Amino acid sequence: MSHHLSGPNLRSPEGDARLDLTDLFAFASPRPGRTVLIMNVNPVAPSGGQAFHPQAVYRIDIDTDGDRRADIAYSFTFSEPEPGSGSGSGSGSESAGGAQTMTVRRTTGEGARGHEATGEVLVSRAPVGFTREPAVVEAGPYRVSAGLRSDPFFADLDGIVKDFQWTGVDWGADKNVFGIVLEGPDEAFGEGPEIGVWARVSVRKDGRLVSVDRGAHPSLTAYFNEEDVKEAYNAGEPVDDWENYREPWTAKLQHFGGYTTDAAQAQLRIVLPDILRYDRSRPAGYPNGRTLTDDVTSARLTMLTDGRVSGDHIGPHTDLLAEFPYLGHPH
Repeated sequence: MSHHLSGPNLRSPEGDARLDLTDLFAFASPRPGRTVLIMNVNPVAPSGGQAFHPQAVYRIDIDTDGDRRADIAYSFTFSEPEPGSGSGSGSGSESAGGAQTMTVRRTTGEGARGHEATGEVLVSRAPVGFTREPAVVEAGPYRVSAGLRSDPFFADLDGIVKDFQWTGVDWGADKNVFGIVLEGPDEAFGEGPEIGVWARVSVRKDGRLVSVDRGAHPSLTAYFNEEDVKEAYNAGEPVDDWENYREPWTAKLQHFGGYTTDAAQAQLRIVLPDILRYDRSRPAGYPNGRTLTDDVTSARLTMLTDGRVSGDHIGPHTDLLAEFPYLGHPH
């Protein structure tokens, strides 16, 4: 899968789907001069009775100078769900039907290097939408939305499991996620055109904030990480990725695709460190950012097999919205 079920043994981190990062997207808004970042969590999210984890920090980190460390960070935190969570109107009211609200903060410099939700408050007590219509909030130059949405990920997962005997069935066609969508002026995410983006989910355990999931590029941990290193990977920092994972991941590519060491490491330079690079002077398209229609499953299969398997013949979803928040209405 993309980044779904990224804990050990194909489970969610901490056994809690609310903490499970599924995908990260970065692309240009239809409105010129603006960038869209989307962080999805909670694979196979139910259509009712669940909310974002109130003790978690959902975070999008941005590297603006290429040193593989965060220079800007946007953190999203959520209130304790009130009775009736999952049944809010999503109409833009203060309390979102009494379900849950969201606070958004932006921090820079050293504040961006930690995992705590610190910095300037951009949005306070914004509604979260758990029904068909999205809850959209405008705050200065930003637009923000969080809530239940259609999962844009598409793949023939059964065919992959069956050694590339394709079934023609899109696993994600009827699935939902919790989406966090942020749109703002280009300069809010870095002055230059080139940025690096990754997402992280942390949660408080015994009074301490612990990173339990992180990632940027699709379909890495499921293919490359052994079960006993997944938790360490999710807790780690991209700046250490090349040193920590170059050798074991090279061996994986040699096994899957018959690569030489040099050829394997040339491929790994695209995904290690696990930061999604996006040059905004060029059209978005994976691995330059990622749009909601990019066929990342085929890209990863091509990489793993050195082109012997070039795709799974599944196309993008047709329920995407042309306007903010872009993710389709939930099933």
